[in-house]
Amino acid sequence: MDAATAWWTVGPGWGEFRSEPLPDPDDGEARVRTLWSGVSRGTESLIARGSVPTSERERMRAPFQDGDFPFPVKYGYLNVGVVEDGPPALRGGTVFSLFPHQSRFVAPVDVLVPVPAGVPARRAVLAGAVETAVNVLWDASPAVGDRVVIVGAGMIGCAVARLAAGIPGSDVTVIDVDPSKRVVVERLGARFSLAPDGSHDIDVPSADVVIEASGNGAGLQLALRLAPTDGEVVVASWYGGRTVPLELGGDFHSRRLTIRSSQVGAVATSRRSRRTTRERLMLALGLLEDPAFDLLLGGTSSWRRLPDITAALADGTAGDLCETIDWSTK
Repeated sequence: MDAATAWWTVGPGWGEFRSEPLPDPDDGEARVRTLWSGVSRGTESLIARGSVPTSERERMRAPFQDGDFPFPVKYGYLNVGVVEDGPPALRGGTVFSLFPHQSRFVAPVDVLVPVPAGVPARRAVLAGAVETAVNVLWDASPAVGDRVVIVGAGMIGCAVARLAAGIPGSDVTVIDVDPSKRVVVERLGARFSLAPDGSHDIDVPSADVVIEASGNGAGLQLALRLAPTDGEVVVASWYGGRTVPLELGGDFHSRRLTIRSSQVGAVATSRRSRRTTRERLMLALGLLEDPAFDLLLGGTSSWRRLPDITAALADGTAGDLCETIDWSTK
């Protein structure tokens, strides 16, 4: 039996490579050789630190996770590979799956989604981010001509901005504390505004739709400030086990504001009776034919650097964009 190399996180900021058996695929299965995997910074930082709340450990399980939180655990869900063996219709094709960081694996064919010919394999690791952005917009429901404000210019905030900018007549503004994000945001077709820091106020148009994707309590407080009267803030951030204090006095009640969560684990309520998670993922992969999404790709590292990447995730020094792991190197 062949063997595969898998990355396991075994303690805060550190892990190890493990050799795992690679069986021959049965009927209804395929063997995949990984080309790229992607690091989802927000979620995988929580994994690397061992910070998944006890109450969320079952809900947080990745589809093909091995081990249990906090450690040891084989985690990840952004994998693009080529089918080495399996049904003729898939063999030799490039597929996306929700598989962890592993060199090769066997999986049911119904969890492998073909990557469109117009989407480069490395860009396809962003399918998870774009799928999340689709779900956020289904929850937020921006319409033609809406003024959309997004707080947070990380990978999810930028993916939402790119999709929202495609709505006819839309005016999309992304707010972040980091002025270096301006270039990326503007190249995605949105305007950039620097978050207020006490030395300046914020200049954004009156919002119709407000989405919070900062992962920071101050960002959520700002989003509430910018929401329209009788409006809502759609919260795409997940704070893990952190406590997020909010000031809900002042005009929060008089303006009748709503805070609503958006989470990719289930299809948005407005579409749930008509769309499956696979259909949503296929939509996201099709949207990745847009080359502008390359702006969301961070650096590329050999799989051998996963120890360094895990350490950076744990100590907070990892980059905001999607680090791609190259499994083609020896």
